[in-house]
Amino acid sequence: MPDATARVRAPSSALLNITAVVIGLAGLALGAAGAWLVVLGGSWYYLAAGLGLIVAAVLLPRGSGAGLWVYAAVVAFTLVWALWEVGFDWWPLAARGDVFFVLGVFLLTPWVARALGRRSAAGLAPARGFLGVVLLAFLAAAVFSWARDPTRMQGTMPPATAPVAAAAAAGAAPAPPKDDWTAYGGNGMGQRYSALDQITPANVGELQEAWHFRTGDVRGQSGDPEETTFEVTPLKIGERLFLCTPHQSVVALNATTGEQLWRYTPEIRRPLALQHLTCRGLSYDPGSAVRPAPAAAASPAASSSPSTAGGDCDAKLFMPTADGRVIALDPGSGRPCMRFGSGTGQIDLWKNMPNVKPGSYYSTSPVVVTRSLVIVGGTVLDNVSTQETSGVIRAFDIDTGALVWNWDSGNPDDTAPIAADRSYTANSPNSWSISSVDEALGLVYVPTGNQPPDQWGGERTEGAERYSSSVVALDLATGRVRWSFQTVHHDLWDYDVPSQPSLVDLRIGSETVPVLVQPTKQGELFVLDRRDGKPVIKVHERPAPQGPAAGDHTSLTQPVSELSFDPPALTPADMWGSTVFDQLACRIAFHRLRYEGRYTPPSTEGSLIYPGNFGVFNWGGVAVDPGRQMAFTTPASLAFVSKLIPRADDTSLYVQGKNRPDDSLPALNENFGAPFAVQLSAFTSVFGLPCQAPPWGHVAGTDLRTGRVVWKHKNGTVRDSSPLPLPFAMGVPSLGGPMMTAGGVAFLSGTLDYYVRAYDVANGKELWRSRLPAGGQATPMTYRGSDGRQYVVVAAGGHGSLGTRTGDHVIAYALPKR
Repeated sequence: MPDATARVRAPSSALLNITAVVIGLAGLALGAAGAWLVVLGGSWYYLAAGLGLIVAAVLLPRGSGAGLWVYAAVVAFTLVWALWEVGFDWWPLAARGDVFFVLGVFLLTPWVARALGRRSAAGLAPARGFLGVVLLAFLAAAVFSWARDPTRMQGTMPPATAPVAAAAAAGAAPAPPKDDWTAYGGNGMGQRYSALDQITPANVGELQEAWHFRTGDVRGQSGDPEETTFEVTPLKIGERLFLCTPHQSVVALNATTGEQLWRYTPEIRRPLALQHLTCRGLSYDPGSAVRPAPAAAASPAASSSPSTAGGDCDAKLFMPTADGRVIALDPGSGRPCMRFGSGTGQIDLWKNMPNVKPGSYYSTSPVVVTRSLVIVGGTVLDNVSTQETSGVIRAFDIDTGALVWNWDSGNPDDTAPIAADRSYTANSPNSWSISSVDEALGLVYVPTGNQPPDQWGGERTEGAERYSSSVVALDLATGRVRWSFQTVHHDLWDYDVPSQPSLVDLRIGSETVPVLVQPTKQGELFVLDRRDGKPVIKVHERPAPQGPAAGDHTSLTQPVSELSFDPPALTPADMWGSTVFDQLACRIAFHRLRYEGRYTPPSTEGSLIYPGNFGVFNWGGVAVDPGRQMAFTTPASLAFVSKLIPRADDTSLYVQGKNRPDDSLPALNENFGAPFAVQLSAFTSVFGLPCQAPPWGHVAGTDLRTGRVVWKHKNGTVRDSSPLPLPFAMGVPSLGGPMMTAGGVAFLSGTLDYYVRAYDVANGKELWRSRLPAGGQATPMTYRGSDGRQYVVVAAGGHGSLGTRTGDHVIAYALPKR
């Protein structure tokens, strides 16, 4: 009968043998993939480390200390190499060393030591000691790196002053909203700023839920596209809060209690070939009795309770719909305003449109309202075909809905209302985002997109080349172009201008300059004089990569602002993963893709596009404080892959694969009629993690007078994005904008983890957070309730294509009642 010692030795030997096999397999994987990487021109480290692991795996079962010596040498080599590549940056270090560290600790356990000692004790203690020292060094480097953030910038904004007033000749900006929130961006200037100051950095930690409303509208209905999202920013007028839902219902709530007052649900025509289903917000006309006078700043009366004086629906809410209409509603009752639209209460945006396909044109963003006009843009399907409808911008009479002017980039000089028997230019650049307006200057500022397809532009028209991916200033009276500024020349990257321009008056030296701040997907903040479009912060034309796909061309240069969040170009050392294995796989993928920095053209072999079309900034834009003369920004950085697929005909589906569209949903990225379809995807590892190292999202404060980034901090956790709900503060992207207040506090809910957060705008410090029941991909807003308290309201309903949790929540927060 075997004795007790023998029974213990047998499992120990088995553990040693299993450990050696694991190390050997790891070595084979690293060695084989590392050899492939060397052939591609990449680092030799992985091949060398793989060979070292194989040698250690062969020696360990023999019982000599040589196996431990070799393994310890591989770990030491890994530590030196990792520090050389990425320095004391925790997450890149972890990806390079986690597997080695865990296996090394296991080799030091008593069970493995017992097996090694039984076979040969000679040289074992020094080898174990050396391995222990190397592992301690790795641990020390990790601990030291935990408190470091190489991307962090610390600073303090100058204190707030009274907002400057522009010279009378230039037109002064209207006062920021205070008690109310009368437009998507607070007011028509798109500042996302409130003059309320009840909530401050000193008391924001006391915020608590005041009321919680459920709309009953969630995604998952028949015909819903993947990107069905709850992105609304409510309006607050008088004692009422107004919001819209993804499926186009309009809801009025008591602003202080959250009680529903009325609901209107239009009859939406189906089926619809939708790419997006959302409603970012409504627009409000206070009515003729309280509209601001032509030469004056906004009157306080514009924030009064909704009025129906002077006829049917003098005050109006405007709701854009998914089937291509704009409906006017009575704010008091929710009934359609029948005087608008020749007795129908609505205008049909399909009128005079070419290539009519229900669902392929609609407005997801609120319309612009002026004293006399409703100005409407709309989204045109991306990357479906070259026979889409028009991206025309139209202005309608605010009372009757009659067409006043139309700006068509294919016929930009003829802005008189189109004849009944004519059509607008097909397939022209659209404006799917939110426009801003300066009525004192008589201008509306329109951010434009691209002429489809986005990634191949060999057949674009002259008008598309001139006005795509631009901010275009149109004359309110005539619709004619006063000036335009192009943010990307011959855009092949879906870098359409996604954000509402923010208008603010800046004190620069001894002069007050009315400026426009335009965020872009590629990370620029273009700060332009909004009178003429000339840069206030310098813009440089920089050489861009060449060599587009067949039949196309690229611009020799691209504009870059001196105020830019363009992330540094990626290198092989930036590749990342949860382990050394998927990190290596990402390095191989990086070397196989075409990448020459920003503006690398899409290609048939696959190009790395960084930043990707998710955007450094997207439709959430930035918040601008006119007193502090600063912008609160939320830059993100994610890489995407763009691969062109040659088309042999105009009907086959080349990129849909098994995800073919149901019902009427469009075949996205097929580009029927173009020579290429396009495969678009995030640049991720086999585990679905970004192939680039974190952080992927920040908050940052910029001084708009100097163009200087004053502070920048990574923002958000992976609690709701990783397989395990671990709240690692890695910095995640946001989709949904920030909001600032005169109290010195900013709010943001759009991060991919489910929180609404408050920050000190002076230094960016996170002051408060509250858990949300679903993704908060919307922009918060604020107002004063009838009880005198300042409320902050957030919509939390998730985002289809981001995979955040769905919901139908509208939540209000306030300080405790005193």
